[in-house]
Amino acid sequence: MNKTETRVRYPRVHIALQKLKANLETLSASVKSAGCSLMIVTKSFCADPKIIEMLTASPLVDYLADARIQNIKTYAGQGKQTVLLRLPQACEIEDVVSYADISLNSELDTLRLLHTEAARQHKKHKIILMIDLGDLREGIFFKEDEKILATVEAVLAMQNLELYGVGVNFTCYGAVIPTQDSLALLTCWAERIKARCGINLPVVSGGNSSSFYLIEKGALPRGINNLRLGEAFILGREAAYKKRIKNTFDDAVSLEAQIIEVQVKPSIPAGERGVDAFGEQSVFADRGMLKRAICAVGRQDLDLAGIVPRDPGVEILGASSDHLIITFNAAERDYKTGDIIRFIPDYVAVLRLFTSPYVDRVYSD
Repeated sequence: MNKTETRVRYPRVHIALQKLKANLETLSASVKSAGCSLMIVTKSFCADPKIIEMLTASPLVDYLADARIQNIKTYAGQGKQTVLLRLPQACEIEDVVSYADISLNSELDTLRLLHTEAARQHKKHKIILMIDLGDLREGIFFKEDEKILATVEAVLAMQNLELYGVGVNFTCYGAVIPTQDSLALLTCWAERIKARCGINLPVVSGGNSSSFYLIEKGALPRGINNLRLGEAFILGREAAYKKRIKNTFDDAVSLEAQIIEVQVKPSIPAGERGVDAFGEQSVFADRGMLKRAICAVGRQDLDLAGIVPRDPGVEILGASSDHLIITFNAAERDYKTGDIIRFIPDYVAVLRLFTSPYVDRVYSD
């Protein structure tokens, strides 16, 4: 394994780079066969340098995208077009123009700021105009025809901006699943803009990993030519129905935590009870005496509901800020202090683990 130092520390995220590379190859084959370019979203792993190195070296990746300009800064200029996914803040306009080749936008005031800054930097900044097809996060609502067209014409009038495409987001807020019919609305908007303004848009971005299932069904509308994939890459599953994508790995990223205590205790707390450290009141079932262990990781580092023990005999009982409590009464082995418990995280858990400064990273090739 490649480690930044010889001392082994826990908790840590184990990253299997070859498995991620295999996921990338599988996704690229599917996306390219559907006529789409591939945008890999780097935010869930906080633009980890080793993963970025693999992505920038790969000819399969067309764009690298992130919601945080701080992450984009770390890989701008390394050979891939960079995309800011979250609408730009007014306070970060200078950095957006400096480090992001493309940004997603919906607000005319922000577009004017980008235009002014791009002119100052002697650049032409590319814009993907976001259209809200019902998930109710970013974008101009798709029924506001005149507002969409007025914004398009305003961008075209700004000589330091280029209208590079239109895009949509699904599932992240309203949990609306993309369909063939809803994505067809986006392609219709691309055609309307072409007819009205006489331009072909290079990018019609049909959403994130929740749209991938339409490729598998052969139902991705013609005219969608880009997908933004994060969860599908890091976890090998689509985000609409959380199903595993064939020929991908779902364990390319795993959590390893060390046991710091093993005791046999009752299954119900003793004494008068109130709320826990998170203001919650838990319900406990009487299961008699349980062999329990504490792992040195907690809710400050991860999403408790988003991790699954690799040993099916291990059960998560709960967690506080810094302690993860498990039982292993049904496990085949008898764990002791110092042993390592391994978990497979979901998307939210991956995001929190990579964000936590208290979780180390280790890589295998």
